[in-house]
Amino acid sequence: MSRVNLLILLAGSDFMETLNIIKVVLEEGFKYAILALGVYLSYSILDFPDLSVDGTMPLGAIVSSILILKGFDPWLSLLIAFGFGLLAGCLTGVLHVKLKLQPLLSGILVYTLLLSINLVLIKFGTGGQSIASIFGQKTIFNSGAANILPSTVGGMSIRKLIVLAIFVIVLKILMDLYLKTKSGMLLRATGSNQQYVVMLAKNPGMTKILGLAIGNGLAAISGAVIAQSTETANTTMGVGMVVFGLSSVIIGLSLFKRVGFMKATTMVILGTIIYKACLQIAVVIGLPSEYNKLLMAVLFVIALVFSGTLQGKSGKRREKNA
Repeated sequence: MSRVNLLILLAGSDFMETLNIIKVVLEEGFKYAILALGVYLSYSILDFPDLSVDGTMPLGAIVSSILILKGFDPWLSLLIAFGFGLLAGCLTGVLHVKLKLQPLLSGILVYTLLLSINLVLIKFGTGGQSIASIFGQKTIFNSGAANILPSTVGGMSIRKLIVLAIFVIVLKILMDLYLKTKSGMLLRATGSNQQYVVMLAKNPGMTKILGLAIGNGLAAISGAVIAQSTETANTTMGVGMVVFGLSSVIIGLSLFKRVGFMKATTMVILGTIIYKACLQIAVVIGLPSEYNKLLMAVLFVIALVFSGTLQGKSGKRREKNA
């Protein structure tokens, strides 16, 4: 009898541990899915490899954290962080469109500029500290409407997951609605056929600036949400985020592009969750944390190869059908 009870306890423990891992993967996936949606706008729609995302993500985190420390509403801090991201994206677009700089160079210049701006902001807002800690402060997860949501279920904390899920779904719906508008259609056309936009008597340059602004704004919101979740922000938290975002986009679009009813934004979100699941599996099996960036790079290469393989197969099918 004691053995049976022991087995039940062990099974229950393993089940709860599995649920906790799934919860962590979903939370991390939703947080970074906002970033991936921004990268999707610049990379997939505009065909613009925007490296400034590595700077705008911590910019949003730092701005949101400082505002919370100053007593601002956490939701308002997200909106202001989005505004800062918009400005950074506009700068990247202006360098590319007005000064005719290459996309990679424009992104690198803005990223380099943001390295200094982020450092100045965090030292100014924290009185000389290199880390902005908002431990014990009000965030979107512990104040306002979040208090209406259940805190735990079966001993497991789920409020943060619910807030993140609702927030990401709302952002996804808003993005889908925007891409159906005239401005959104022009954005798609600018990335695929600029000449067509010119024929419509529209300025593709301004459309590209708008798209980069929105993409970087989403990256800044992602940073702000992550900062409120971890209750800390620093200038280095954006390192490797371009690789992460691109990998998530490529994985999502490659795996689910044959699912006809699924929108691209949904694919990107699922791709982010899958990518985070791979990283979490590495943590579970005991991979040292110093290898995380290496694993991200390896997964990125695998995603590129997998994407190229699928495109090659689809191309051969089209040739046969022709």
